[in-house]
Formats: sequence, structure tokens, C-alpha cells
Amino acid sequence: MTYLILKSLHIIFIISWFTGLFYLPRIFVNLAMVPADSKAEKERLLRMAEKLFRFMTPLGVLAIGFGLYMWLAFEWPGMWLHIKATAAVILVLYNIYCWTIIRRFREDKNLRGHVWFRWFNELPTLIMFAAVFSAVLKPY
Repeated sequence: MTYLILKSLHIIFIISWFTGLFYLPRIFVNLAMVPADSKAEKERLLRMAEKLFRFMTPLGVLAIGFGLYMWLAFEWPGMWLHIKATAAVILVLYNIYCWTIIRRFREDKNLRGHVWFRWFNELPTLIMFAAVFSAVLKPY
């Protein structure tokens, strides 16, 4: 029963974190498209991005925490868990890089266009596929 509760919490926090990971880069797309003379629009989008980042990051910490606890508390043979753990590390780095992007927008140092951010937005989806398929199918 304890395992199922931990697993449920892990899944809930993963879903919550991914919501932010999917939406934050969409804000970056909009920020990259803001005209230079539209200070109010830029400021509004930056506040949205900062608030979302501050909300989603603790959710990611909880998701990783519950996952690590299950990994350490229960025996998990197989390579699939290493694939999932690698995916989690990449997502943590992605999350951190999102903060760097927010700072660049805040300092008017962004050099990337909206098309780049549209592609950047797809990375969490690819990582999610790898993590879910390895956890469900356990191919190794």
C-alpha cells in the first residue's frame, strides 16, 4: 500500500511539473514575438513566466523526490530505470535552462526567435515518451 501511495504521488507531481514544462516555452514563443516598443506586453509575459517557473519547480522537486525515494526504498532491477533516471536528469537541466532563458529576456539579451522556442517546446515531449515507454514496457 505504501508503494502505491508513493507511486500515485510521484505520478501526480510528474503530471503537474510537465504542465509547467509544456507551457513555459509557449510563453517564450510569445515573448520572442513581442514588438520592441511593447514594454507592457513584455513585462506581463515575463511576470507570467517567472510565476510559472516558481510554481512548477517545487513540483519537479517533489516528483524527483518521490521517484528517488521509491528507487532507494524498493528493489528495481533492469536498465529501464536508468533510462527513466536519465530522462529525469535531462528534465531537471531543461528546467534550469528555462530560468536562464527568463533571465535573458529580462535583461534584453535573448538572441533566439519564436521558431527556435517552438522547437525547444518539443523536448519535454520527447523525453516524456522515453520515460513512459521505458517505465511501462521495461524493455531492458
